[in-house]
Amino acid sequence: MALHVPKAPGVAQMLKDGVRYFSGLEEAVFRNIGACKQFAHSVRTAYGPNGMNKMVINHLEKLFVTSDAATIIRELDVEHPAAKLVVLASEMQEAEVGDGTNFVIIFAGALLEEAEELLRLGVTTSEIAEGYELALEKALEELPKLVVSEAKDYRDVQQIRAALKTSIMSKQYGKEDYITDLVCEACTSILPSKVTTFNVDNVRVCKILGSGLQASQVLQGMVFKRQVEGNITKVTNAKIAVYTCPIDITTTETKGTVLIKSAAELMNFSRGEESLLESQIKSIADSGAKVVVSGGKFGDMALYFVNKYDMMAVRLPSKFDLRRLCKAVGATALTKLIPPTKEELGFADTVHVDELGDTQVVIFQLLEQESRISTVVIRGSTDNYMDDIERAIDDGVNTFKAITRDGRFLTGAGATEIELAAKISAYADTIPGLEQYAVRKFARALEVFPKTLADNSGAQATELLSKLYASHKEGKVNDGFDIESTGPATTIDAKEKGILDLYLTKLWALKYAVNAACTILKIDQIIMAKRAGGPKVGGAKPADDDD
Repeated sequence: MALHVPKAPGVAQMLKDGVRYFSGLEEAVFRNIGACKQFAHSVRTAYGPNGMNKMVINHLEKLFVTSDAATIIRELDVEHPAAKLVVLASEMQEAEVGDGTNFVIIFAGALLEEAEELLRLGVTTSEIAEGYELALEKALEELPKLVVSEAKDYRDVQQIRAALKTSIMSKQYGKEDYITDLVCEACTSILPSKVTTFNVDNVRVCKILGSGLQASQVLQGMVFKRQVEGNITKVTNAKIAVYTCPIDITTTETKGTVLIKSAAELMNFSRGEESLLESQIKSIADSGAKVVVSGGKFGDMALYFVNKYDMMAVRLPSKFDLRRLCKAVGATALTKLIPPTKEELGFADTVHVDELGDTQVVIFQLLEQESRISTVVIRGSTDNYMDDIERAIDDGVNTFKAITRDGRFLTGAGATEIELAAKISAYADTIPGLEQYAVRKFARALEVFPKTLADNSGAQATELLSKLYASHKEGKVNDGFDIESTGPATTIDAKEKGILDLYLTKLWALKYAVNAACTILKIDQIIMAKRAGGPKVGGAKPADDDD
C-alpha cells in the first residue's frame, strides 16, 4: 500500500499540485481592480478627437497605428481574467452598435476605481454592486429625457450627417467633413425603397496606395484590385455570368486509357475536346453574357474561345467576393460550366479596367439602376494611414445602421455625462442605506469623460468640471467642453455646434460597463488550475534526435 501524504487543508487539498489560489479583498478583489484600472488608463489617452494614437504590434508582427479602442483591444492579447471581462463587454458593444468601445472600458475602469475607495472604507462589494445597479436604473430612466433631436428620414443627409460626423471626428479629427460626406453618400445610395434592415457588409472599402485622401470616391457597384484575364478591357450594358468552377476542360471523375494508333486518331481525339469546350463557351455567349466571372482559373484554350466570342474574363478567387458581386449585379453563381438562363445573368452598366495610381482595378459599375452595394475607394500615402481611415468609415457605417434602428440623438462633448452625474448625485440623497455611497461614486465616475476630453486636449480638468456644473445648474443642459478653445477650458453648446452622440451608443455602453464592473466586484476568489503540460512553443530543441 502506497503511503499518502495529506496536503494542506483548504481548497488546495482537492486540486492538483501547481494550482494557484487567491482569495479575500487584498488578494482577489484589489488585484482585479488594479488590472482593470491599468487597462482603462492605457486606452483613456486615445479617447476623443484629440486622443493619442497607439502603436500595437500583434502576435503576427503586424503593425497597427490607431486610436480605435476596438482595434487596440482586439490585437492586444489580454490574458488577465478580470481585464478580459472588460474586453468582452467592449466587444459586445462593438457587435451591438459598432462604436463606443472606449466608453465601455473607460467607464468600467472608473467605476472600479471609485469602488476601491469604498472597499477600503469598509463598504461591502454586494452593497457597491447594488448601488451601481440602482444608479444605472436611474441613468437609463433619465437618458431619454436628454434626447435633443431625432432622425426620421434616413435619406436626408442633413439629419444623419451630425451623428456620423461626431463618430468619425473621434477617429479622424480635421478630416471628418470629407469622410462623413463619403459615408453618407455610400450609405444613402444603397438604401432600398422600404428600409427594414441596413446591412453593414453592403458598404465595401477598397484601399489603393497613392495620391491623398481628397482623391477618395464612392462608386455604385464593386471594385477589385485585379486585372482581367483576356483581351477585352471594357464592356458597356454588360450581362454577367458568374461561375464558382474553373473555366476549363472538365476533367473526368475516373482515369481512362486511350490507345491511339495513328496521327489522324490523335488529331481527332484532341479536336473532340476542343470542339466540346468551344460549344460550351459559345452557348454562354449565345445566352447574351458579355462578361464571364469565375472563382477558379481560366484554362489557356478556354481563354482563347472567350476572346474569340468577344467576352471579358474576370477571375475572383475569393468566394466572399463572388457572393458580394452576385448581390451587387443580381446574378446567380453557377457551379457547372452550363449556359446561364435569363434570370441567372447579372447586369452592370459598365465593366471596365482602370488604373488608379499604379494599381490595376476592375470596376463593376451601376449607374442607372438602384445598386445594392457601394464601394468607397480610399486613397492614401501609406497602408497604415488607409487602415485607420477604413476604421473611421466602418464606425460611420455602423452608426448609420444604428440610426436606422433608433434615430434619437444626445448631446456630445461630455454634456450628457455631466447632466446624468448631476441627476444621479441628487438621487443619491434620497437613498437611505449604504448604497447611497455607491450611487454617489457612480456620478463621480461619469465625470471621467469630460475630464479625459480636457486632459487629452491639454486643458485643466478640474476647472472645466466646475464650469460645466455651474452652467448645467443654470439650466444649460447642452453645455459641453469646447475642444477647439485655446487657453483656459471653456464650455460650448453642443446642440448648436452639432456635436451629437447616438442614443443607442450611450444606452448600451452604460449597460455593458456597469455589468462588467459589477461582475468583477462580485469575484472573491481566483482559482487557476495547473496549465497543460508539454514543451513550450518555440523552445530550445535538442541538438541530436537521439537526445
